[in-house]
Amino acid sequence: MGFPNLAEEIGLRGKLHPLNRWLITRSYIVPYAPSQADVACFKAIDAVPDASLHPHAARWYRHMTSYETEFADLPGDSSKLYKEYGPEESVSSTKLDVADENDEDVDLFGSDEEEDPETVRIREQRLADYKERKAAKPKTTAKSLVTIDVKPWDDETDMEALQVAVRGIEKDGLVWGTSKLVSVGYGIKKLQINLIVEDDKVSTQDLQDEIEAFEDFVQSSDIVVFQKL
Repeated sequence: MGFPNLAEEIGLRGKLHPLNRWLITRSYIVPYAPSQADVACFKAIDAVPDASLHPHAARWYRHMTSYETEFADLPGDSSKLYKEYGPEESVSSTKLDVADENDEDVDLFGSDEEEDPETVRIREQRLADYKERKAAKPKTTAKSLVTIDVKPWDDETDMEALQVAVRGIEKDGLVWGTSKLVSVGYGIKKLQINLIVEDDKVSTQDLQDEIEAFEDFVQSSDIVVFQKL
């Protein structure tokens, strides 16, 4: 067993060299972690394999360079030779050079064995149960905390009546919160009011339009806080 002629240039000449084929479905020589098997094979190669001929071997070689300072600490028997690792059947490089190069047509992850019907049934049942539980799980309602500044025309505006008018707006998904009057100068105060809205039900732009429709009281409005809950 092992990789024939690994230390010789001719050993990596064929596109389907055993080392490259071995690494098609493996990250390391002995899955699934780097070991002394990788170290032995790595040291037997003098240069990075040609990626155009051996893409998987080249990928493995470059990856192993990141472990060079840790080679001595990797698990495995460092006294073994690289030829003790690799596929059970060693194929000569001559046969490999003339092998069918339509290798990409082969399903590397398929299986020749048919799945046990009971295993399939159990898997499908678990998948169906998961989908049912997911569908039954209540959806979280997206809500936002909003603070709106409502500005009056002047210092003679009836702020109490303004606030009553604003709070009189009722919508499904709208909950009015605390409010206060904030001085803006020259005796004028604005109404700063908090509210919580359900995002799917209430448009803050529509809400502002309704507030500003109270033309006897309201000059303008601004959203100063918009925070998702």
